[in-house]
Amino acid sequence: MRIDIITVLPELLESPFNHSILKRAQEKGLVEIHVHNLRDYSTDKRHRRVDDYAFGFSAGMVMQVEPIFRCIEQLKSERHYDEVIFTSPDGEQFSQPMANRLSMSGNLIILCGHYKGVDYRVREHLITKEISIGDYVLTGGELAAAVISDAIVRLIPGAIGDEQSALSDSFQDNLLAAPIYTRPAEFNGWKVPDILLSGHERKVAEWEHEQALERTRQLRPYLLDDEE
Repeated sequence: MRIDIITVLPELLESPFNHSILKRAQEKGLVEIHVHNLRDYSTDKRHRRVDDYAFGFSAGMVMQVEPIFRCIEQLKSERHYDEVIFTSPDGEQFSQPMANRLSMSGNLIILCGHYKGVDYRVREHLITKEISIGDYVLTGGELAAAVISDAIVRLIPGAIGDEQSALSDSFQDNLLAAPIYTRPAEFNGWKVPDILLSGHERKVAEWEHEQALERTRQLRPYLLDDEE
């Protein structure tokens, strides 16, 4: 897989992609992540501006269509992309099923929004999928791009040591994960549930499923509604 991220602040993405699972996945050759500075595609050679005032009476600066078009067209001339994603507060809500689907892609472009947003013609003619990571506004789309990339890459076979671990994460099968414990079996009078110490695999699995259902009913009941 290859992920190309277009941003006006590439420095914001240096740390997330150089540590932990994302770093190891790149070292193993499972994914290539390339960050592109949109200012490199500006027609303003002196100041490298990529934004301008909005038409009408809206406040704030808007990312221009031309540098975005030039960057995306350059990338698309080199390879096929499954999706050209725009990080936007009003995009489709990011979810585990969406991450599962995107993890099977070959190549992705993620455009990070900034300022007041992008010229709407970008969204009309260049973007194939808009994604929001929540109903709130960030300074820019860089953090959202890092979240999306992390959720996708960890699902690529070989990215994490125990592939079954990813399959049992929260939101797989529309359920939150069951409580988990480790040694010691008792600390400060707080005990691990006896069933987990029983060694009975089937009963443990049943307990975990019941706990997952109960936690989902309490904390994310709408996930169960989706299943009905």
